[in-house]
Amino acid sequence: MHSPVLLIIAHGSRDPRHATCAFALGSRIRSERPGLRVEVGFLDFNTPSVPALLERLAGEGVREVVTLPLLLTRAYHATVDIPAILRLAPSPLRIYPADVLGPSPLLARTLERRLYEAGLSPADKGSTGLVLAAAGSTDVAAVSAVSDVARALQRAGWSQVIPAFASSDLPRPDEAVRTLRLRGAERVAVSPYLIAPGFFLDRIARYSQTADYLSAPLGTAPEMAQLALTRYEEALDSSVPRVGQAA
Repeated sequence: MHSPVLLIIAHGSRDPRHATCAFALGSRIRSERPGLRVEVGFLDFNTPSVPALLERLAGEGVREVVTLPLLLTRAYHATVDIPAILRLAPSPLRIYPADVLGPSPLLARTLERRLYEAGLSPADKGSTGLVLAAAGSTDVAAVSAVSDVARALQRAGWSQVIPAFASSDLPRPDEAVRTLRLRGAERVAVSPYLIAPGFFLDRIARYSQTADYLSAPLGTAPEMAQLALTRYEEALDSSVPRVGQAA
């Protein structure tokens, strides 16, 4: 008996690095779970689109699909866009919607992995100020979720952790870097709370020029594949499948 297909739903971007990262994460998940069919679809800009991919899966005779939003918080795309698309899935499909990736201790572990790859060590944590730099959102709950991750990192031993945002939310990463310097941080690192490179990572990099370290986005780290598979299993264990409605 075949396992349900895992369909990763990425936002999509005009920046080709976004799709490259999404497909690479899909490949990593396949390598971690041989035999599991993993597909990647996009809400916008890139192909295949999620509706087209659902149609193709139904046409191939697939009957069960776990849909995983490649998102860190439950903002607009997770609560409005994706459910609207899934309501129009072809009628033969039974859809098991997985939750977004955050929050999870695996994300904090991935952030630390990237910081160590950037040149820091566990011995530096107690004297390093950390800027957790997210894209930003108009969704209050999503912004609060970033603050929760910052608090978790501080509890894990980082000297001081300030959440910052690349969009209109305040503070910006450069302001957070200055604040940590004024508070006496021996060194300051900026940790992008982003999955893939693209517009927001480039903006964060511009705002981080006075920091001592800038780590890479979460990307295709082993913990990200582990987290995706955890969400897959959780969806199968706890979700009542949603039957598609399209003819």
